[in-house]
Amino acid sequence: MQTPTTLDQLSLKQSAEVVAIDWAAISDNEGRRLRALGIDKGVSVEKLYKGMFGMSDPIALKVGRMMIAVRKSHAKAISVCSIAVTTPA
Repeated sequence: MQTPTTLDQLSLKQSAEVVAIDWAAISDNEGRRLRALGIDKGVSVEKLYKGMFGMSDPIALKVGRMMIAVRKSHAKAISVCSIAVTTPA
């Protein structure tokens, strides 16, 4: 298994699996919102975009068929492991 990194450090267009979330670093209301949007341990995510004009906030993610935006501070609390994407021959 690969060494986990945080979601904010993940490369763009990279898929990963959420391996841990530091819920203590996120407020209760924001944690409920993230769970409602499908962010939890074991979920596959893809980092699509980050903020405009060189900013790194917010970060756009693909979770299932949805695209959501999370703050960089939230992304720092989410540990992920990259998933190797294979294309069919």
